Amino acid sequence: MVRVRFAPSPTGPLHLGGIRTALYNYLFAKKHKGKFILRIEDTDKKRWIPHSESYIFETLKWCQIEPDEGAGYGGDYYPYYQSKRGDIYRFYINKLLDKGHVYYAFDTDQELHKKRKEYHNMGLTFSYNYKIRMHLNNSLNMTKKQLYMKLHSGSSYVIRLKITPGEKLNMHDMIRGKIVVYTDNLDDKILLKSNGGATYHLANTIDDHLMKITHVIRGEEWLPSMSLHLLLYRALGWSTPIFAHLPLILRNDGKGKISKRNVEKLDFPILPLQWKVPDTKTIIPGYRELGYFPEAFVNMLALLGWNPGGNKEIFSLKELIHFFSFERVHKSGVYFNIKKANWFNKQYLNKKQEEILSYLQIKLQKRFLFYEKNYLSKVLHLIIDRIYFIHEIWKHSFYFFISPIYYEYNFFHQICHKKTFYLLEHYKIFLSKIPIFTSLHLRLIFKKIDKANRRIIMQLFRFALVGDLKGCDLFIIFEMVGKEESIRRIDNLMKKIRKKIFHGFFEKRT
Repeated sequence: MVRVRFAPSPTGPLHLGGIRTALYNYLFAKKHKGKFILRIEDTDKKRWIPHSESYIFETLKWCQIEPDEGAGYGGDYYPYYQSKRGDIYRFYINKLLDKGHVYYAFDTDQELHKKRKEYHNMGLTFSYNYKIRMHLNNSLNMTKKQLYMKLHSGSSYVIRLKITPGEKLNMHDMIRGKIVVYTDNLDDKILLKSNGGATYHLANTIDDHLMKITHVIRGEEWLPSMSLHLLLYRALGWSTPIFAHLPLILRNDGKGKISKRNVEKLDFPILPLQWKVPDTKTIIPGYRELGYFPEAFVNMLALLGWNPGGNKEIFSLKELIHFFSFERVHKSGVYFNIKKANWFNKQYLNKKQEEILSYLQIKLQKRFLFYEKNYLSKVLHLIIDRIYFIHEIWKHSFYFFISPIYYEYNFFHQICHKKTFYLLEHYKIFLSKIPIFTSLHLRLIFKKIDKANRRIIMQLFRFALVGDLKGCDLFIIFEMVGKEESIRRIDNLMKKIRKKIFHGFFEKRT
C-alpha cells in the first residue's frame, strides 16, 4: 500500500510551498488508494513557535486534505511527534555505532572555528570529511580505552555518519530522473547533536522506515540530502522509499523563492490562513481571510508546478486526484502570480450565486433594507463580472439600494460651478417628464440630446446616482432605482454643489 507523509516543523505558519507539498502527498495517496500521514517534526525546540501546530491542523482542514492518520488523528505508528521518539532514535544510533557506520566527534566549536579560518586563509572551504577526519578530535583516532575515558569524563560530543569515499551513488527521483552523486563530495553529517537529540536526517530516515513510508514527496531544498538519507538506509540495512522533490515556488519579482521569513515584506499573500506574528503582534491575512474559496485555493495550488495537459484549468478535488501524476510535475521552479490566483477564485465565485445573495441579504438587513430575491438576482447578474470575491458585492452594488454616501473627490471639485448646477437642473426637469422609465426607452430619448451635452450630462447623472464615474450601464441603473429615487439623488448632488459654490463665494469675500 502507498503510504506518504507530510512532516512540517512547528516553526511558524505554513506558506504556499508547504501546503502544496501536503496537497501533492494527499493527491498521490488518494489516487493510489493509500494513506496520507501527518508527522510533526518538532526536535528543534529553539525555533518552535506557539500556535504553529494548530495552524497546521486548521490549514489542512480548511483545504479539505485531512490526513488518514498521524498527529491529531491517531494511528498504529504512534507517537507522530519526533520530540516523543528520542528513545527510538538512540536505539538505532547504537546499532550504527556497533556496525561502525558512525563515530563520536569531540571537536569543540572553537576548534572547528579555528579550522574553518585556516582553510579560509588558504582559499579553501572546510568540510568535515574523509580527507580530514583522521586529523580531528574524534573516536576514529582513539583506542577503545581512550574513547571510554573520554565518554566517562563528561566531554561533549556529537555523532557523525562515516562516509565511505570512492563510491558512485546512482539515485532516482520521480520528477528529475537519474541523479549521480560521488561520496567523495559528501561530508560526515551530524546525526546526533551534543544535547542528545537526533538531527533531522537521522529522525526523518528512521521515522519514514518505521512508519512504512513508501514515497517521500518533499521540496527541492531537500534534494542535496537525498544521498545522505540513502546511505543511512543502507547502513541500517533497510530498503529505500521512492523519492520526489518538488520544484520551488518563485516570487514573480525575480527575487528568489517565496519564504515565510519575508512574509511581512511581500505585497501578495503566501499564507493559507491568517497569522499573528508572536513578537510584533502583526496580523498577516491569509487566503481564507481575504475571501478566497478553499476549492479555488487548492485548484490554483495544484496547478502551481503541475498540469495534466490540455487547456482545462478548473478541477474539483476528485478530478485532481484522478489526473494527478508526477510525470507532469515541473522540474524547474514555478512563478507565483496573484492575478492568476484571483482568476481561479472568480471561476468558483460564478458557481456560488446563492452564497453571494445570502451575503448581500445580510448586508441589507443590517441597514433594515429588504428586497425581493428577484430584484437581488438582477443586481447580481449585472455586477458579477466585476467582482472576484463575495465581500466585493456591496462595493459594486450599493447604489442599487442606497444613495451614494460620498462623492469621488476629484470629479466633484471639477463640477462645482454654476454651469454644472444649471445643467443638472435643466436635465432633471427633462428626466422627470419622461413617461416610460425603462432602460430601453431612456436610451432612445437620450440619443436625441446633442453629443456635446449628452456626454457630460450622462457623466453627471452617473455621478449623482453612484457617487463615482464607475458602475453598470447608466440606463439600467435608472430603471432599477426608479424615477423618483433617481431625481432625489440628482437633487442631493445639486445641493452639495450649491453648498460648495456658496461656501467658496463667502471664503473669497472674507
